[in-house]
Amino acid sequence: MKSKSFIVPHDFTAVATIALEHAIATAKPLGAEIYLLHVVGKEKDINDAEKKLAVLITEFGTGVKLIPSVRVGNIIEDIGDFAAEHHAELVFMGTHGAQGWQHLTGMNALKVINHSSVPFVIVQAKTAKETGYDDIVVPLDLNKETKQKLAIVANIATYFKSRVHVITPEEKDDFLRHKVKANIQFAKKYFSEREIEVTATIVPSSGFDKEVVKHAVNIDADLIAIMNLNKNNILGVLTANHEEYIITNDAQIPVLIVNPIEGLNTLSVDFNG
Repeated sequence: MKSKSFIVPHDFTAVATIALEHAIATAKPLGAEIYLLHVVGKEKDINDAEKKLAVLITEFGTGVKLIPSVRVGNIIEDIGDFAAEHHAELVFMGTHGAQGWQHLTGMNALKVINHSSVPFVIVQAKTAKETGYDDIVVPLDLNKETKQKLAIVANIATYFKSRVHVITPEEKDDFLRHKVKANIQFAKKYFSEREIEVTATIVPSSGFDKEVVKHAVNIDADLIAIMNLNKNNILGVLTANHEEYIITNDAQIPVLIVNPIEGLNTLSVDFNG
């Protein structure tokens, strides 16, 4: 049986170490291994990076297998390539401002995600809880691709015994309002069938990104799960700017972000077997 694997891009900043803590908390119940990836611009920097990764792994000394890896390249492309090559389930990545790789702020983080078929968990300075992700907020708009993240959320929720909180935008149009209600029912049924506790909330569609974060703060959520829909956003209310707002939210709540796959209604990440 092949081991499950996560990727943590590490640039030796504090926020990257926090991302590693989140990855370890998630890996433990799954028995997953974690690749610590550092990308350098030139071959002469490889040796120094390998020494730093070795020190980092020694400092952690957890029950999770940590595998160091240094490669020459560009972080925008190479993180996604590395995750695909190693058939990773998730990438845990810190996002920050002035320090670290190429000022890896919200929009640059989205560029990295755009180059990957593997889902990302984006973290800021909020450390991981020992119990993992107890409460997960799941925004659902009218993009059919938004349902793809439900399987990933369900897998995470199953392992952490999480509560899932679906949030949808209020629609004035009768036809669209009916579609919203159908989406809520679909999500409720999907999670309930998997014995996952689920709630549903409808909020104003104007400023939906801010309503999502506000709701997450109100229920003290540990994770927000969104789709990366800025490439093809017709019926959705979350644009690239909204996604950037959510992944860099002031409450520093970690965000699971998934690239959609055309033609699929749900998207599974195989945490089992």
